[in-house]
Amino acid sequence: MALSRLTFERNPEISLAEKIGQINWGLVFVITLIAAIGCAMLYSAAEGSIDPWASRQAVRFGAGLLVMFAVALIDVRLWYRYAYAFYFGALALLGAVEFVGTAGMGAQRWIDLKVIQLQPSEVMKVALVLALARYFHGQGEEELARPTALLAPLAMVMAPAALVLKQPDLGTAMMLLMAAAAVFFVAGARLWMFALGVVLAGSAVPVAWQFLRDYQRQRVLTFLDPESDPLGAGYHILQSKIALGSGGLGGRGFLAGTQSHLSFLPEKQTDFIFTMLAEEFGMIGGLVLLALFFLLFIYGFAIAFRSRNQFGRILAVGLTANLFLYVFINIAMVMGLIPVVGVPLPLISYGGTVMLAVMLAFGLVMSVWIHRDIRIPRRGLGDT
Repeated sequence: MALSRLTFERNPEISLAEKIGQINWGLVFVITLIAAIGCAMLYSAAEGSIDPWASRQAVRFGAGLLVMFAVALIDVRLWYRYAYAFYFGALALLGAVEFVGTAGMGAQRWIDLKVIQLQPSEVMKVALVLALARYFHGQGEEELARPTALLAPLAMVMAPAALVLKQPDLGTAMMLLMAAAAVFFVAGARLWMFALGVVLAGSAVPVAWQFLRDYQRQRVLTFLDPESDPLGAGYHILQSKIALGSGGLGGRGFLAGTQSHLSFLPEKQTDFIFTMLAEEFGMIGGLVLLALFFLLFIYGFAIAFRSRNQFGRILAVGLTANLFLYVFINIAMVMGLIPVVGVPLPLISYGGTVMLAVMLAFGLVMSVWIHRDIRIPRRGLGDT
């Protein structure tokens, strides 16, 4: 009884008006500004028309804002309590893709909900961080020193990664693994464990190569020598580099990109939209967008450091790391620094599920901020 009273005194209830007043409007502004740039680029991609991409993206962003605010106003302790339920729900959706999923572009990754083509792997990126944050919240430094303490979270990571690889979607599987690694690091896993993981992963490369699909192997070979097949596998990245170079310092101007508007640049509304932006607005435009994303990273990490509970800290860092992976992989891909993978640029690329997942993640980060002074007992809410 004494412990319950102490917990209540430390965690006074926050009224709805107080929560709304605590919303970080600076973060909302930066998110909205990036989304507006995305809509402008989709308008350009459609040759100066709001249809079919810009109008739908704007509607999706508006719906995403509502989702973000709704998630942000929910008590962070509820997200803690139902983290595992959210994870297993996303895992069930991933499993359902195998039976009722729809195929597209050589992969089976979506579930047709009529209103939206749901891609469960995008939802899993958020659900996995949420579940890992709950698990590591209850682990002390001494417990994490034991390798056996990492068996359960490793299983939580490998299960969805295996299902995503089966779709197949190597890029998303790698994102799940890297985001999980960031969570493990901030939670306090020992460095020798990461070193061991790197050694094991490196030694498994020759074996993994044998299991890659033909097009995945071709992507790696094309990355090493894109000129070997300029009209085939190397076409995407060569055209992307040409467009990036033609933009120069200040760009060719809005709606004036030649590579994109003459249809040389493939997937200009999705994976290669940053290339189109750099062609039309040059290196300056690309750096401005990167600076806005950098502001989002700063907000995310600052919110994590301000949280007074371990769950909130890990959750905010993990979701911010996930956003960083989106941005880094997409831009490195279109610049030819890594092999081409299907990773969109958040808030910029056209896509419904990605928009939903990203806004859900921002909502959770905002919830951590609004409830930053709330304490969650190390052993969970059920022990209070």
